[in-house]
Amino acid sequence: MPLNTHFVYAPPQKALVILYEDDDLVIIDKPAGLLSVPGRLPEHHDSAYLRVVEQFPLAKITHRLDMATSGILMFAKHRDAEVAVSKMFQARTVKKNYVALVQGKLEKQGQVDVPLITDWENRPRQMVHYELGKSAQTLYERVEYYENQDISRVLLTPITGRSHQLRVHMMHIGHPITGDEIYHPEPIKSPLGRMALHACLLEFKQPLSGIDLKIQGSVPF
Repeated sequence: MPLNTHFVYAPPQKALVILYEDDDLVIIDKPAGLLSVPGRLPEHHDSAYLRVVEQFPLAKITHRLDMATSGILMFAKHRDAEVAVSKMFQARTVKKNYVALVQGKLEKQGQVDVPLITDWENRPRQMVHYELGKSAQTLYERVEYYENQDISRVLLTPITGRSHQLRVHMMHIGHPITGDEIYHPEPIKSPLGRMALHACLLEFKQPLSGIDLKIQGSVPF
């Protein structure tokens, strides 16, 4: 949850958008502002998970997106699928792409390879810690630069899946994601009124059927 103690959770009440479904999986387009799983407080229970369970009672979430991040989120419909997908993520055979708007003109492409750890005194913040942090790598590619706004559109490919990884890595190299209320020094300057981070692609071999899947969604910015 955000660091702001005056935070009021007001998730968008859009209908659930299903991008893909088969006997084992259901993949949705999560809107920004909606939690992936229920929070601890009753007023934070509305979530992508509970909305999916309304239609698929046995569904289990297989990975998560930050509340402020929009995009592709996958659920397993039953236990065998949950186990198979978990093994797939552990083996890092799932390709994930994100699109973001970041502050400044990023170099054309590169890699961020710095370890991350939870900043326990300022949770949910994460931070770079070279001695105690867990290994974390992100590939980036600048797609376009908007000079009048001093903002770059970038394609991000996480190699690892640490909490807040993309957000901390972009901040670490001096190009925080616009609208990021935790890591951007001036988030209110975001032209979107939200954090500009969207999970736009999920590509993998369906672990039970063996079918090659490439799930893509439209980027809302």
